[in-house]
Amino acid sequence: MPRFSVIVPAYQVQAYLRECLESVLSQSCPDLELIVVDDCSPDACGAIIDEFAARDARVHPVHLPENVGLGRARNAGVARASGDYLLFLDSDDTLTPDALRSIADRLKETGDPDVLVFDYARTYWTGEAVRNQAALQLTEQSPAPFRLEDRPGLLRLLMVAWNKAYRREFVEEQGFAFPPGYYEDTPWTYPVLMTAESIATLDRVCVHYRQRRQGSILRTTSERHFDVFEQYDRVFAYLEERPELARWRPVLFRRMVHHLAIVYSRRDRLPPGSRADFMRRARAHYRRYRTRGAPIPLRARVQHALIRFGLHRTYRTLQLVSALHRGVARTTGKLLRGLRSVALRVHYRVQRCLPLRADRAVFAAYDGRGHSCNPGALESAFRDLAPHIRTAWIARPEHHHTVPPGTRRLVPGTAAYWTALARSAYLVSNTAFDHRLVKRRGQTLIQTGQGTPLGHIGLDLQERPAAARGRDFARLLQGVDQWDYVLSANRHTTLTHERVHPGRYTTLEYGYPRNDVFRTATPADVARLRASLGIPEGTVAILYAPTHRDYRRSQRHALDLQRIVRRLGPRFLVLARAHHAYDAPLTSSFGRVVDVSDHPSVESLCLASDALVTDYSSLMFDYANLDRPIVIHADDWEAYEAARGTYFDLRSFPPGAVARGEDELIDIFATGHWRGSRSAQLRSAFRERFCTYDDGRAAERVVRRVVLGESDLPPVVPLDERRPVPSAAASLAREPLATVPQPAVAVDSL
Repeated sequence: MPRFSVIVPAYQVQAYLRECLESVLSQSCPDLELIVVDDCSPDACGAIIDEFAARDARVHPVHLPENVGLGRARNAGVARASGDYLLFLDSDDTLTPDALRSIADRLKETGDPDVLVFDYARTYWTGEAVRNQAALQLTEQSPAPFRLEDRPGLLRLLMVAWNKAYRREFVEEQGFAFPPGYYEDTPWTYPVLMTAESIATLDRVCVHYRQRRQGSILRTTSERHFDVFEQYDRVFAYLEERPELARWRPVLFRRMVHHLAIVYSRRDRLPPGSRADFMRRARAHYRRYRTRGAPIPLRARVQHALIRFGLHRTYRTLQLVSALHRGVARTTGKLLRGLRSVALRVHYRVQRCLPLRADRAVFAAYDGRGHSCNPGALESAFRDLAPHIRTAWIARPEHHHTVPPGTRRLVPGTAAYWTALARSAYLVSNTAFDHRLVKRRGQTLIQTGQGTPLGHIGLDLQERPAAARGRDFARLLQGVDQWDYVLSANRHTTLTHERVHPGRYTTLEYGYPRNDVFRTATPADVARLRASLGIPEGTVAILYAPTHRDYRRSQRHALDLQRIVRRLGPRFLVLARAHHAYDAPLTSSFGRVVDVSDHPSVESLCLASDALVTDYSSLMFDYANLDRPIVIHADDWEAYEAARGTYFDLRSFPPGAVARGEDELIDIFATGHWRGSRSAQLRSAFRERFCTYDDGRAAERVVRRVVLGESDLPPVVPLDERRPVPSAAASLAREPLATVPQPAVAVDSL
């Protein structure tokens, strides 16, 4: 008996079916049967199903003699199922990697409940993935399992069958089955949730819900959308048969009204001329199932009134007025934005005619993000060493909280922003300033860079279209011509920058200012940072910080972090940080996995951690200054190198152990190789090459040279004389790790 029976009905989805089936069969939890129901599809679906069945014994094909629709096709799959749990997957959707493993673990944790509800994300043809907006209903913080009355907010989730796992015996005992027609999930999902004696949630995206441009049932104009009335008749008939469920009637009534309003208002569902009839039937259902005395939310009262009285023309008039209002607002907005743009260009020209302010400096990082990186460290040094210089930081409003007190905040594109660019004597950034910037005589522009390059940058991207993404290299060189100084932390960075960013600037081999804190921090600072992040005493904190992928549009989830901490035991905790290019969390915070993507200082996260796990991020070069363990997860090196290009083979010259997969990564930590003598030797060689100038005084050297005009600068402290900041795990170095099951892999990269 398999653990899971995954049921996939297929009809006219030949373009998506292979990807769907592969996503199931490639799961890291192989204890499954895949029941694929060919609903008499006229395309190649049947042949594809037979092809998969011939190569994998877990695939059980079901060929129906006639087309019966989605609901009855699922019923045919249920009749063949033998697994402990049923999962339904639409044939144009996919399971996410390791989804079944996570579901199996959660089922075991919660005592095999009747129903497990998990999360999904909508995926678009652009590659964008947007998580369910009601994901907060899936929190695992409260006790589980539970009944629906303990968590009624679950009814606000999308009422579909494919975001749940159902205990097969529970389904058979209750006699649940899908009805024919559109919206067949409605009379299945509501009764299942209301009847279940035990429910649990999994706060993890397990399904990618494909948003097809065309061909989706919900985007098909048809009279069959009237089936929604019969489906709610079935829901309320179920309530009538079970008086103990009567308390759910008001909730279901409100959900029905909301659902009917959606079907009525969507332009692509009902055929022309049928809306009046739909509204009449909606009014009849409203009156039939209305529960007197049930409160109606204030924001829904207009909607309820329109349906209650069948005000078809009024509803349509309000829709037209709303559409007209939006159109006028868009047109007015475009006009105002155009006028504002012209006014700002004139303003900037005027400001450029006024004298420079020798006591002003403007800073920016990552195109409008918060106070961070090398510009952030330099801004602090300006205030400490050159207090006569008034500093300002360019950032979008949502990042203003990261800017320290006393530093002026500038919003990109405002009049104050253009005034600062026109009249400040010092301009500092780790990316390019606005391409409309005209550098004036007397202005000094410091380009700090974003770190030691592993992947190709600058002109080297001309032969890498995936990484360049339409970059204007002529404009790039125009920006380079405005640079006065470029910072470097090692000779590799110097030689690379001067070749791929050819210009007349001066390279300052002073180290990276953002790394100064690694030399100046104290053990008390580390303890304070760990406490602020909620890291328990005695815990090994692993900072996981992957870089972005040029060959992918969306954020890549290469590791199942929950599985990793489960395998390593309670001593370990993971701090997960997404690359800033995605501007979104890397994962959900739960248990011993904490998402820190919105933390303003990656340097603080480095200090608070005991080890770094990364792939090809430049953070490894900075982290090496701490002389703490680094583990490289290089599972897609060939793809990354082909898309971006690299300056050396990281696998041949790593800063520590190298893992080629998740199990090997777990093995490296479980066996202690992450902090072993071989890892220390690799890290030492890496530091000698890339941490040459980072001795804690880089920002001071820059300010004294560029702002104060000094030539007698502090000498660079040799690497072997620098004081390391001990990590919290240093005291655990001789303690044995908890025994965990070891995968049968060889860590030959060590």
